Order: sequence, then C-alpha cells, then structure tokens
Amino acid sequence: MGSTVRDKQMQRTLAQQAVFKGVGGHTSSNIMIVIHPAPADHGIIFYRSDLDQANGGQVENAIKAQYDAVVNTTMCTVIANAHGASISTIEHLIAALWGCGIDNALIAVDGPEIPIMDGSSKCFIDTLQKIGTIEQNQARLYIKLIKPIRVESGDKFVELLPNDDCNGLLIDMTIDFTHPSIGVQTLTFDDRNDLFCEKIGGARTFGFIKDLETLQARGCSKGASLENAIGLDETKILNPEGLRYDDEFVRHKILDCIGDMYLTGHRLICKIKAHKSGHSLHNDALKALFADPHSYIKE
Repeated sequence: MGSTVRDKQMQRTLAQQAVFKGVGGHTSSNIMIVIHPAPADHGIIFYRSDLDQANGGQVENAIKAQYDAVVNTTMCTVIANAHGASISTIEHLIAALWGCGIDNALIAVDGPEIPIMDGSSKCFIDTLQKIGTIEQNQARLYIKLIKPIRVESGDKFVELLPNDDCNGLLIDMTIDFTHPSIGVQTLTFDDRNDLFCEKIGGARTFGFIKDLETLQARGCSKGASLENAIGLDETKILNPEGLRYDDEFVRHKILDCIGDMYLTGHRLICKIKAHKSGHSLHNDALKALFADPHSYIKE
C-alpha cells in the first residue's frame, strides 16, 4: 500500500486532566465535565458521574463515543448505552478533541449534556491546547474510503467519497437558509491546509428567535442565550458583537460535521460533500458506511 499517514502519526491523549464548567444549552443545568487522559486504543468514552451511586459504578454508566451509540439527532447529537445512561450535545467537544489531535480520553460528566460554553468549540480548544497532549505507543488508525457512500433526505444529502489526492479529510459544505443574513453559503475545509482550531473551531451555533418558544416547550434550548449562540430575528443578527467570521454559519455546520464524523472512532480519509445536512444525515452516512465493509479500508 506504500507510505500512509499511519506511518507518521501515533495516538495521543491529554497531558493532564481538563475541567470545564458551564450551562447546558438544552436543560439549562449547571454541568461540570472532567476530561482524563486515557491509554492507547481506549478511544473516547464518556461516563455519567452523577449516576455512579444509583447505577453501581462507572462501567454501567460508560458510553462510547461512536456512531452506533447515537440515539437522537434532534437539535444535537445524543449517545446512550444499553443501561439507559445518555449524554447529549457532544458534537462541539468531540470536534475539539479531533482538532487538538486527541484519540483517547475518559470524560466524566455530572449531568445529562455537555455544557454549551460559548456555542462553539473554542473554550474546549483553548484549554486543551494550553494543557497539551502526549504521544502514545500505538499507531493511529484511519478509515479510508474506497467506494462512494451517499445518503439523502429530500434535497438534503451527504456523500462520502474517496479522497485520492491526499491522506486527509476534505469537507465541501453548502447551507441554504432564506434568512437575509445567511442565504446560500459554501465552504471547503481541507485539513491539509486549513487549521481547524483557527478557522472552524470558533464558529458558534445559531438559532431563530421565532422558533425558541416552540423548542423550549419541547424541552430544548432552555439554556440558549446570545452568550452561547448567534440569535436571529426575521431580518437580522441580534448579537451586538456581530459575527466572528463573515460566513460563520457554514463554518459551524462544518464543525458539527467533524464532531459527528469523529464517531467513527477513527479519523476519516475521504472527501465529504454535504448539502443542507445535519446531525441525522451525518449519522445515516456513517451507518451506511459501516453497513458496507467493501466501502473502506483501515490503515
């Protein structure tokens, strides 16, 4: 097969534990998470520390961050285990771990969701970069697409395509909203040239004020505010500070996509072409990928 990225990169974990405190975007609960270093080949595993006493310990409350643990994709990505323990809104943290090159971590959470922080991955990234990572004694494994995969829903679709030009990840994302501050936005992210932490990680989630009352009645977005999201009324952006990037909306969609796609448990070598996609289609794409063992190789 010749030289591959696996020859050059080893697995990594945090140099020491990281602690974050914040409000849950959906529950409005005050939540603390502690990210611990983990051994090689451990992967990324969450556990509900607040359920330890009730359910008998960490094992019963452990939830592996992988595509087949996803149980809900409404407004965010939710994973759960067979014992009923669940964690929601994992995508921004998972994207930060990907962006900081972390393969192995044990994440203790004392509530039902990851805190929303500022609505992006920036707070996680800043702390993880300050702490740093350590190289481990096992080679990093990659999933390389060798056959196209496509899932769609109406005019929305996600395609996973072989990326023969390089051993990396390329995302071609298009969004289309009728709101005058968004419209059609297209952006390509190429991890060979683009720095995730600088160009994507700070892009915030966004929402429409007209939908907020309905969402809160359904138990969603109870902790949403202009401190952790871009808010829009019928015609304009409500945040007094404005946008961090001119095309922050499509950048955030790329952030979400990376967080969802890292639920392969490995880094992807492929091109992702996404049109008006979201958490549900991202997960459908991974299910279709692993349903066809001839569509990829591990290297």
